[in-house]
Amino acid sequence: MQALLVVDVQNDFCPGGALPVPDGDAVVPIINRLALHFPLVVASQDWHPPNHLSFASNHPGRAVLDVITLDGQSQVLWPDHCVQGSWGAQFHPELDTRPFRLIVRKGTDPRVDSYSAFRDNRKDRSTGLAGYLRELGVSQVTVVGLATDYCVAATAEDALSLGFSAKILLPACRAVGVPPGHTESTLQRLRDMGVELVDTV
Repeated sequence: MQALLVVDVQNDFCPGGALPVPDGDAVVPIINRLALHFPLVVASQDWHPPNHLSFASNHPGRAVLDVITLDGQSQVLWPDHCVQGSWGAQFHPELDTRPFRLIVRKGTDPRVDSYSAFRDNRKDRSTGLAGYLRELGVSQVTVVGLATDYCVAATAEDALSLGFSAKILLPACRAVGVPPGHTESTLQRLRDMGVELVDTV
C-alpha cells in the first residue's frame, strides 16, 4: 500500500503569500494529476497560533531568517505565516482537495516548530499520521509539496525513521533555497539516509 503525502501547499507558501516559495504554485497541477494514481492521499497544513515563537515578530529586535536557540533547539525565525484560520493557511485555491482522506495540521504548539507532517521538530509530539498509515497497511510514502528543503525533507526523513520507505518526487516540490546551499546539502543528507529522490513524474 502506497500513500501520497501532500505537504503544505498553502497560500502563504505560494506567490502572494507571506512566505512564498519561488515558483511554489507550479506544483499544484502536478499534484492534482498525481493524486489520481494513489490509493491513499493525505495532506498537511501548517497551522500556527499568532504567538508562535518561530515568528520573528514575536522576538523584538530580531529579523526574519535570524537563527535563535529556542528551548535548546536551533530555530530559524520566519515571517508570520499560516496563522490558524487565515487566508494564508488555506490550501491553494487550485489544489484539488477532494482526494484527501486525511488532513494533518501541524505547528500548533507555540513553543516548537513542526516541519514534518509526522511530528514536531523536537520529535516528542506526534500528529498521529504514522499510526493512521500503519492502520491502513501503508508501507511506502511518496512526498510532494512545499518546501523541498524544509517541510518536505523533514516529512520524508521522519517517514524513513518511523519504518516507512520514502521517496520524494522532485518535480512536484519547490525549495526555499535559504541559506545558500541549503537545498543541495539537504538533498544529499536525504540520499545518504536512503530516501529515494525521483527526478521525473
